[in-house]
Amino acid sequence: LLERQEERERLVGLLARGRSVRLTGQAGSGRTALLDAVAADCADLAPDGVVRLNGRGRTGADLLHALFDTVYKAPGHRPDRDELLALVRSIGAVVTVDDLEIGGAALDELLAATPECAFLLAATPDVTTPGVDAHLEEVLLAGLGRGASLALLEKVVERSLTEEERNWAGDLWFESEGLPLRFVQAGSLLVQRDRLRAGPEAFDEYDYFEPRADDAPPAPAAIAAEAIDVPLPSLGEGAAPAVLLASRLSEAARATLRFAVALGGEVPHQAHLPALVGDTHADAALGELAGCGLLSPAGPRYRLAAGVLAQLAASGYEDDAAAQARTAAQHYAWWASHPSVTPERAVAEADAIIASLTRLVPGDEAGAASAAVLLARSASPAFAAGLGWGAWERALRIGQEAARIAGEVAEEAYFHHELGVLALCTGNPDRARTELETSIGMRGALADKSGAVAGRRALALVADRSGDFAPIGRTSSGDEVPMVRQDAPGTPPGGFPAAPVFPRQPAEEVPTVVSSLSAAPAARKGPGRAVLGGARRNLAAAGAGALLIAVLGTVVTLGVTSGDGEEPGSRNVTTEQTATDDPADDGLPAEESEDGSVPAGETTGGEMSATPSASDSASPSTSGSPSPSASASDSTSPGTDDPTDDGSGSPSEPTPTRTSPRPTETDSESPSPTPSESDSESPDPSPTPTDDTPPPPQGSSSASGPVESESAPESEAATDPAA
Repeated sequence: LLERQEERERLVGLLARGRSVRLTGQAGSGRTALLDAVAADCADLAPDGVVRLNGRGRTGADLLHALFDTVYKAPGHRPDRDELLALVRSIGAVVTVDDLEIGGAALDELLAATPECAFLLAATPDVTTPGVDAHLEEVLLAGLGRGASLALLEKVVERSLTEEERNWAGDLWFESEGLPLRFVQAGSLLVQRDRLRAGPEAFDEYDYFEPRADDAPPAPAAIAAEAIDVPLPSLGEGAAPAVLLASRLSEAARATLRFAVALGGEVPHQAHLPALVGDTHADAALGELAGCGLLSPAGPRYRLAAGVLAQLAASGYEDDAAAQARTAAQHYAWWASHPSVTPERAVAEADAIIASLTRLVPGDEAGAASAAVLLARSASPAFAAGLGWGAWERALRIGQEAARIAGEVAEEAYFHHELGVLALCTGNPDRARTELETSIGMRGALADKSGAVAGRRALALVADRSGDFAPIGRTSSGDEVPMVRQDAPGTPPGGFPAAPVFPRQPAEEVPTVVSSLSAAPAARKGPGRAVLGGARRNLAAAGAGALLIAVLGTVVTLGVTSGDGEEPGSRNVTTEQTATDDPADDGLPAEESEDGSVPAGETTGGEMSATPSASDSASPSTSGSPSPSASASDSTSPGTDDPTDDGSGSPSEPTPTRTSPRPTETDSESPSPTPSESDSESPDPSPTPTDDTPPPPQGSSSASGPVESESAPESEAATDPAA
């Protein structure tokens, strides 16, 4: 440091006594270099050492959290306000804050929260002054004198100045008021001038600038200065040298400057430069720019030095700034959402990302708002996970504005929801409730049920956090509704599950006439007729009916397939309802007609009609099983769901019989197309599938069950697997 020893000793003395100091100086006056020197001198003054922070774009709360993260080792933990104040109160350290942007009450709050710390705050004169209760010592930092400025210029050039150069430097000192940054940049101009004056072959020899051995061959003679005359920069170029310096840099360095201008002075990290510039060696441009004084350190990053942004913007570097900012936004959107990028890396690049968003919103370029929405949506979760909540809030607010401009209501609702979550995390329930209700309303208008549910859950957290346990009213739009489903047959209209019942067929049901039979002997009614007959089915009997049908189907199958005529278990069981899928089945038993007549194919007495049906007749069979007709047009059994055939092909109503037909007696196992007569008497059969097992027939050698009508054997043949 030149001419800074007095200020350096004074600052160290004040900090050693526990006093906080505010160092005020113009941009480019050397505040950062002085802070580095003082921090090195105060390394052993405080029990917690020296903490170096950067205040650009940070609030008082951000600085407190940064102080906590530096002193305490608590990865992934962000304390609330009360816990934070309790933890930082016990920290005893010398804290240097460069580029401070807060003042007044915010600065007073920062100092009051850390009574055991001594602060060295570096700020520009335009920053708000602290309050009267801050008890800060003020130290002003002026420019360098003429002699110190010339010494700094010689240090940068690494040679002695000519008389012409010394006169030029004197004029520059008067113009720049002795700011060290101007002489660093002026020295870079002289270095570039020396390179331009050197011959093209001057650097071809290996180790040209290294000391030569005594026995080495003589170096090639340098070209005289008169041959390549490069004049000194003008006084104006010396006072604003950014454009002239940039014109003599590499193409990658100039492209990096264009991105920095588009991002408001923020320079992307050197790892991003190859992707942004399109040059694999563009990462070296950062050192090239910093070496000529166009960049200045800003914490762990770099940004354009003071005055460089305005100079480059005036010379045309801002003409394509919108396109450069959009390119940077698209790159950062891809990078921030990449799974290999940790939240900590995203937070470290937060300044450049926020600068990209700020440049795009509000913007008149087509697609700028949509690009900003995509970047904010990609970067905000990383900021939240990396505990960079200041950058998280700025990204959410810019993204919400961009979504409103772009007309993306769903994205705007997302940003409102995230702002509500952020307010809840920072202990502001009223703000959280407002943002969440706005988000729920937007998502309800979009029929986004999952988003509305997430919003209501967050509102429940707000109510729990604030102690307000009043029930939250359901909004008219976006309410939770049961999952849409197709109601199956038998399902009640309310959507509640019901007991399984028989599915109804879409075909028309044959009308049924219900009447009583007076001529026929009274047949015993089983419980199955009471359940399945008429319209007395209900939900309570539906499950039992399904089980009963399964059991009866098993019994019928066993009876049909059995060929043993001596076992009672081989009897055929005739029912009035089967499990077939005939569309004409309505589940109701058929009755006699109103005039008491019996349909064709049935008898009213106790014996069967010996006359064959209208179908083709065949010779009687000696089978021990029922003898159905072989014709497809024969009438069906009343115990089945198929309609009877009267010979004309038109179906008639199935009618159960109330007679006691005789079982048939056959001699063979083959079915016969016509019913055979039996000499035995038949017991009274049960007309329903739920009757008990009928008594064995008396005086009969038939193994078949009681036959109700002439068409009954025909029906059995249709279900006989052996037929």
